[in-house]
Amino acid sequence: MDYRYYVLYKPYGVLSQFSGEGETLAALGDFPSDVYPVGRLDKDSEGLLLLTNDPRLNHQLLDPVHAHARTYWVQVEGEISAHALEQLEQGPSIRVKGKRVKTAKATVRLHPEAGTLLPERLPPIRYRKQVPDTWIALTLTEGKNRQVRKMTAAVGFPTLRLARWAIEGLTVEGFRSGEVRAFNEEEVYALLGISRSRPGSFPKKQ
Repeated sequence: MDYRYYVLYKPYGVLSQFSGEGETLAALGDFPSDVYPVGRLDKDSEGLLLLTNDPRLNHQLLDPVHAHARTYWVQVEGEISAHALEQLEQGPSIRVKGKRVKTAKATVRLHPEAGTLLPERLPPIRYRKQVPDTWIALTLTEGKNRQVRKMTAAVGFPTLRLARWAIEGLTVEGFRSGEVRAFNEEEVYALLGISRSRPGSFPKKQ
């Protein structure tokens, strides 16, 4: 089987799919028909999206038992407090499908230079001189629906801009918005910290 791997920087406003109303991934390149996104980013989020036709990699990244680290650079409204950062680290409760769910522990730090390292967002975030904002780097090992936005709102600091920067060691450093790069199997598996062996059953990540 000829497996293909593409890493792209999904722009704001683009759907993480190849069909549907509005702008889709089809606008970013001529991809093979059997390639699909591993996971998704909401339309109003941006950043790293991995496309492949490799079912084993899809399983490894999406099965919660493997708990791969995903790092997001997040611009929140207001000067975030030390208490709010601690709450994010400990895992605040959020609402998922109508139920309150406690999120897993996370890693979080202030990241003031993030806004200068990301590509320009179109349209840009509306600037309000009277309202400060803060950039943080938040690393999660789970992926509930709109989790990052719900977490920052739960601690009192709504998300203004959200970009997925990395999955394990695979990043979008140096990417332009909408840029697509092809990787080979060895590169992708090494950066994600996943064994390339292909046994009959999928092993758990050690």
